[in-house]
Amino acid sequence: MHISPMIIIKSPREVEQLKRSNAIVAEVFEKLKGMIAPGVTTQELDQAAEEYILLKGARPAFKGYRGFPATLCISINEEVVHGIPGQRQLKQGDIVSLDVGVNFVGYFGDAAITFPVGEVDSEAKRLLDVTEKALTIGIEKAKRGNRLFDISYAIQRWVESHGFSVVRDFVGHGIGKDLHEEPQIPNFGAPHQGPRLEKGMVFALEPMVNEGTHEVKVLSDGWTVVTADGKRSAHFEHTVAITEDGAEILSVL
Repeated sequence: MHISPMIIIKSPREVEQLKRSNAIVAEVFEKLKGMIAPGVTTQELDQAAEEYILLKGARPAFKGYRGFPATLCISINEEVVHGIPGQRQLKQGDIVSLDVGVNFVGYFGDAAITFPVGEVDSEAKRLLDVTEKALTIGIEKAKRGNRLFDISYAIQRWVESHGFSVVRDFVGHGIGKDLHEEPQIPNFGAPHQGPRLEKGMVFALEPMVNEGTHEVKVLSDGWTVVTADGKRSAHFEHTVAITEDGAEILSVL
């Protein structure tokens, strides 16, 4: 059976290391979710995350990565990914995506959650629900014998059946000793295509879902990605390992 030589198969010991780094990511979310409230600045969230990661003997994976200036990517409302923390305060009714990356003893963890800030409108709730479910559906397809784009197709079909769109310019990825490894994992595509999935592959699956158009643009800061039409976007991500019988989510407690 042919396996793409670019996809690194992890040993059981490496999967255990990746589980440890991703557990720290999950702990960061536990710490931050209680801070999500109107009036909190994105800088405060970033500082709390960095302090915790360092306390655990790990390093923020994003800080300094290609020049990114912060520990977290924090993206609000129409921001899709890669928002830079600062003095902006969360407001009632916002949706805020937190993307956390950790390097622990040379192995990377990566996950994202979009949170409601206080009470949000029904369409925001629907966007969050559909996006989170899209991640679940993608994970269900991440099993031995399936092909990579079975994941992509399942996510796209679910999202578009609910009237939303999947971002095409940014994708999921392999992860291990590098934050971004092969393969790239789009959230759209035709089924039964791509490399066959094997035990020991580790992926960061991350549907990014927009209310309106799938098209995005990058702001003048060189990082923050926003929807082209200004409508809202949600982002959920887990790091998962392909096992004998399905995918194991590593970025949970």
